[in-house]
Amino acid sequence: MTETYYVVETEDLHKYYFLKGETVKALKGINLKIKYGEYLAILGPSGSGKTTLFNMIGGLDNPTKGKVYLDGRDISKMTAKQLAWVRCHKIGYIFQTFNLIPVLTALDNVTVPMIFAGVPRGQREEKAKKLLERVGLGDRLHHRPTELSGGQQQRVAIARALANDPAIVLADEPTGNLDLNTGLKIVHLLKELNQEREVTVIVATHDLKMIDVSDRIVWIRDGTVERIEERAAIELGEEELELEL
Repeated sequence: MTETYYVVETEDLHKYYFLKGETVKALKGINLKIKYGEYLAILGPSGSGKTTLFNMIGGLDNPTKGKVYLDGRDISKMTAKQLAWVRCHKIGYIFQTFNLIPVLTALDNVTVPMIFAGVPRGQREEKAKKLLERVGLGDRLHHRPTELSGGQQQRVAIARALANDPAIVLADEPTGNLDLNTGLKIVHLLKELNQEREVTVIVATHDLKMIDVSDRIVWIRDGTVERIEERAAIELGEEELELEL
């Protein structure tokens, strides 16, 4: 595959889990193409397979069958060292549970990915400071996670995800542990960063607020793509959307 117009492509992607003699088919032949700089929302109810798809795209798990391409490269053919490089430099991860290191300050949490990337100390601290200022936490640099609200912790996680200038940011239920107002701020912050940095943002969520800021919405149900829609084409009211989910 030589075409690199798409930053991510999945080809007949399947993922099966074998539990106590039973086969659980989490993904059943997902075909998806994601453009550079796109803001894509993967929506579906709990158990639909969206987080599994997220893990396949991010190289966090291996498919049972099918392919995942990043920049036109089949990640299954990468060595462990190459895949580690991709995870460090090409992809930024944001999780529902924040996954911050409790004993570290906000500044130190953001510098962690840059340590693995070999960035000199002074440079990584200066960059972490600028990132935290950009997400509105310039006055919380030396606060530990326990001293921050849920929304502030998620902002630290977003800054950390951007530390190594990734081409892709993967966000798994980034508003799941936040209240409505805080979640809305996080949604719009991700959109602003997507536009400013031209980074591809892929969000696995069941949060309908993601629809307004997404370029396209992929609806997942029972491990398959039910439909893919452009944001402009969606005219459903919120009650109807809740019924869809």
